[in-house]
Amino acid sequence: MKNLLFLFFLGFTLPVFAQDINSLVASARKKIDAVNDYEASGRMKTNVTFLKVPVATVSIYFKKPNKLKVKSEKGISFVPKGAVSINMSNILGSDFTVIDGGDDKINGVPVKIARLLPTDENSDVVLSTVYIDPVKNLIMKARTTTRENGTYELEMSYGKFAAFGLPDKIIFSFNTKDYKLPKGVTFDFDDGTKIKASDVKNKKGRAEITFKNYIINKGISDAIFTK
Repeated sequence: MKNLLFLFFLGFTLPVFAQDINSLVASARKKIDAVNDYEASGRMKTNVTFLKVPVATVSIYFKKPNKLKVKSEKGISFVPKGAVSINMSNILGSDFTVIDGGDDKINGVPVKIARLLPTDENSDVVLSTVYIDPVKNLIMKARTTTRENGTYELEMSYGKFAAFGLPDKIIFSFNTKDYKLPKGVTFDFDDGTKIKASDVKNKKGRAEITFKNYIINKGISDAIFTK
């Protein structure tokens, strides 16, 4: 009798504690989908082994479905092509199959791992792995592998804009060997530095953006992304 009562209690309580991974991804996606556009200001610190890049004040513009621009007001902003995905809307914006990747912890916070396989076989994204805080429905980390631009990783921390799934800080890590750069081209920077494209291969890169403020869903002209 006691065993029957235990099984009944277990069966009744499991749905409360064991959240379906598809539902968790959907909850995180719902927050992000509420953002149609934003303009943000912040500070960007770039660390690339072949360059010394000053900390820059930047403006970041985003508009659905996948328009993103990082504009430096002063200094150099080295942002690889894959940086379009510093907004999670670009990772979660397409159709995909969700696979439960189990559990993990990020900075002591328990997270659920979801592996996202695009249903479009022509998609540039091969696989995205996201680490979701199941309590706050926030993506704490994401790793994306693409056909054209290699693999890159995002780490996010949140504050006053968490309700929109927008982070206070993003750390964007990448490997420069994964980026297709034109041969024979020399990069000319404001400080007079000249770097050959052939010297960029097999280098590590990291960009850290700390956001000061967001202006959300106020409308952004398409012209911003063509300047």
